[in-house]
Amino acid sequence: MSTPAADTAMTHGIDAVGHIETRGIDYIPPAERHGKASSLFWVWMSANVIYLYFVLGGILILLGLPVWQALVLTVLGNLWWVAVGWLAVSGPASGTPSVVIMRTMFGARGNKVFGEALGVLIGIFYEILNVTFATLASVALLQHIGIDVSPGVEWGVLAVVTVLSFGISVYGHGTILRLSPIFTAALAVCFVLLAVFVFGAADFSYTAPHVSTGENWALLLLGFAIMASGPLSWGTSADYARYLPKTVSKRSVVLWTALGGMVPAVLISALGVVAGTAVDMTDPQVAIAKIVPGWFYPVFLFMIVLGSITNNVLTAYSTGLYAQALGLRIHRAWTVVICGVVVAAASAYLLFAASSFLDTLNSAIELSVAVLGPQIAIYAVDVFVRRNRYDGIALNDETRNSPFWHRNGWYWPGVIAMTVSVAVAMLMVNTTLYEGPIAVALGGADISPIVAPLLAGGLYALLWYTTEPYRTPANRPVDTDVEPAGDSDVAVDGDAMALLEEVTA
Repeated sequence: MSTPAADTAMTHGIDAVGHIETRGIDYIPPAERHGKASSLFWVWMSANVIYLYFVLGGILILLGLPVWQALVLTVLGNLWWVAVGWLAVSGPASGTPSVVIMRTMFGARGNKVFGEALGVLIGIFYEILNVTFATLASVALLQHIGIDVSPGVEWGVLAVVTVLSFGISVYGHGTILRLSPIFTAALAVCFVLLAVFVFGAADFSYTAPHVSTGENWALLLLGFAIMASGPLSWGTSADYARYLPKTVSKRSVVLWTALGGMVPAVLISALGVVAGTAVDMTDPQVAIAKIVPGWFYPVFLFMIVLGSITNNVLTAYSTGLYAQALGLRIHRAWTVVICGVVVAAASAYLLFAASSFLDTLNSAIELSVAVLGPQIAIYAVDVFVRRNRYDGIALNDETRNSPFWHRNGWYWPGVIAMTVSVAVAMLMVNTTLYEGPIAVALGGADISPIVAPLLAGGLYALLWYTTEPYRTPANRPVDTDVEPAGDSDVAVDGDAMALLEEVTA
């Protein structure tokens, strides 16, 4: 039976496939909140049943790691999905996307740099990679089934891939929610079949090359950085949880978000590890043809195409929100379209004009982890110290009267923590483009995914508790729907611990 809340939701295109979502970075009022936390599982599952994890698993074998160590790393690196789930609880609390919530951490102006501009840049990088990979796999698929691919056809394939990648994001939250289980099922079937063939060809007697203990530790840390790059690129989890009711279980939000990303990431990466014992994973798209039946190879290529598109759906949706917050005062759907045009142009250059640009772009994505890790850590700590109390209406105020204007639009605890931790991370990274001096001293070990987030989160917490707003009771976070617990330090810490206990119980 229809309810007023459901009717309002339908008006805004939340529940109907093919209705363009009218909401953007603005506050979602309670009447439009609906659904269950379990729906988040399918959203994140569909975006992460992707070929990229298969490649990352193979890279661990290419590094020279034993199979058992590579499998352990696939689990440890993807534990960062728990942090992504933790961030998601701020969505129902505020009714706003991640990019708006981050104004609490950096200030209305500071967020332009450390939240909005950074989010647009990183989002477009990943979109270019997804569109490029999907186009290459589509061309290979057409050639495999005997279609002559002329330059004109290649341009047509690029156009179709771009439309599919960004078209679903244009329609928005409701369409993504409805299509996610379908995409997940199709991709899961493909990967199950691939697993059968990979395990059938696996070399279970495989032995990794012998290396010294010091070299092995360096490889382990580098492998951890590679596996952590997946979840560390998803600091936007509030975007997909903000339509849930404010009363939704925080524990459920964390659980379903984390599982939706972690389960496919671990399983598919592990499959890539096993495949690395049988084929050369330097070019798995070609090498995999040696161990699968002829009829399955086009299915495998289709899997790459569909996985790249579904991953791009979430990336494009969040990037559109970031662009809107940055200053594009137009409908959210149009920000997605504009980003799509930029990505299509960049992908065309990448595919047809710059043969070596892919390596440079990959390096830029690797370096982005040095920035995204600290950002996620600061965000996670902010959820804790503010007791997940966010005023969605106030967050949309960017004027000088905003409570998040702070000092001339900058919130220095967040700015300092971000700047210092990123600077330290750049000294530790080890990528194909750049190797930091600390990584060199450690024999190539990249410890930035461990050290930089810990430094960022710790420094932010220290500055938060020793400066504003903690020192001044009137400036501490309050919840307009919840009676304040009091002004004592004990009450602040007690509420924060209560939030943590609720999630981890």
